[in-house]
Amino acid sequence: MPADPDPFARVDPTDDRVFYSFERKVTHIEAGAIEALRDFYASIIPSGGRVLDLMSSWRSHLPGGLGPVTGLGMNAAEMADNPALTAGFIVHDLNRQPRLPLRSAAFDACVCSVSVQYLVRPVEVWAEVRRVLKPGSPCAVSFSNRCFPTKAVLLWRATADADHLQLVGRYLVEAGFTDVTGSKLQSPDDPVWVVIGRS
Repeated sequence: MPADPDPFARVDPTDDRVFYSFERKVTHIEAGAIEALRDFYASIIPSGGRVLDLMSSWRSHLPGGLGPVTGLGMNAAEMADNPALTAGFIVHDLNRQPRLPLRSAAFDACVCSVSVQYLVRPVEVWAEVRRVLKPGSPCAVSFSNRCFPTKAVLLWRATADADHLQLVGRYLVEAGFTDVTGSKLQSPDDPVWVVIGRS
């Protein structure tokens, strides 16, 4: 009898460092969804707080007026072109090494925009995010109905949009976050959902 498929397998199993070595300066969600996401981030990020932009790229969809923002992602050229990353960036492959090269309790908030579907060890990653956040800090994970299908994990591709809210919420709960809630933001174009938890 064949073994059950790995829920975190991907169609394209090649090293992520190869896939993300090419700049992909594309906008993953449309203007209305970006604005909805920016407004949501503004409502939960502490004024002047240090922010971690996890799985960062060339745009972060963050509001203005934040404290220092550090990006962690896969493509240096993309992040170098991101004006929101005022505290710099780190090139780091979370699928090879979930442990974050950051000190504990260093950040006041974390956001991860439209990228959670690519994580092959999500609970380990979110446990690390909780470690680098100050106690009680928000972690907001957003996603839409778009992705690079060959890099999204099987579990994501096999489930519907509504299921993704529960799935991401489960990741955060298993990683030790509290007050985990999920919602669909009001957007005139692309649908966008957000799950938030507290460290």
